[in-house]
Amino acid sequence: MRLFTISDLHVDFAQNHSWVQRLSGLAYRADALIIAGDISHDFNELDEMLNLLSHKFKMLLFVPGNHELWTQDSSWKDSIEKFGAILAACKNKQVQTYPVKIGSKDKNPVWLVPLFSWYSQPDDGADSLYWPKPGEDFSNRMWSDQYYLRWPQTDFNPAGYFARLNAPFLNKKYDAPVISFSHFLPRRELMFKNGKIPTPKVMRKYDRNPAFNFSRVAGSTLIEHQVRQLHSAIHIYGHQHINRDRFIDGVRYIANCLGYPAERSNGQIMKVGLKMVWDTYKADEWSED
Repeated sequence: MRLFTISDLHVDFAQNHSWVQRLSGLAYRADALIIAGDISHDFNELDEMLNLLSHKFKMLLFVPGNHELWTQDSSWKDSIEKFGAILAACKNKQVQTYPVKIGSKDKNPVWLVPLFSWYSQPDDGADSLYWPKPGEDFSNRMWSDQYYLRWPQTDFNPAGYFARLNAPFLNKKYDAPVISFSHFLPRRELMFKNGKIPTPKVMRKYDRNPAFNFSRVAGSTLIEHQVRQLHSAIHIYGHQHINRDRFIDGVRYIANCLGYPAERSNGQIMKVGLKMVWDTYKADEWSED
């Protein structure tokens, strides 16, 4: 079984919806696919895509992103109620949201471990990936989560809530390498090219959106702590809409997204397509951008 990954399908865009539909219905029938969040904010659209992809692949694995938990124009009481409905839909379609081992009898078996996650914001404390940015809009008014998410109470801490859901996964004994995956970023270095934080001058020169500071909503070190507890060989993530493949402190971090049509047109997202990250029959071949 080969293992592929992609994230941020955003099938609400017609081009993206068509791209997913055009994926071969025969080429991947013996393979597994990890989707690291953000298929769609629309529950019916998400349900349709999970159904479609679960018939194209032998195994489909998924963790929700922030868009999945949007509650605009719906009857959901809050985002947690919708999260529960998404997990129920996945279970009904046999889409994996819990650890599973593939290739048990092959040369190169692996455990696939989903990590539910959220981002820690600057005011949340040391778990945040925040890094100050010249000229940033501190109100983050352009961030849609502020308008479309609804938490059970005002003091709700989503990063802590989702991290706690992973506790049973962390205590499990794994008898093969582990590939973990989350929607959100586990480390600050992953936001930047070559892992180096750019100088304010470089930021001002190349930044396409000067007022928006992505680090405010990028992820959380809570995810990284769990990656280390699992001793993951690979960790897959999404959310940033930039494709990367790099090693940091012994772990290979992979981001491979479809993203928005405009991002593909302007060259922000390169090498669009499914990315193979493991083959249970062949010895693993490491690569790095």
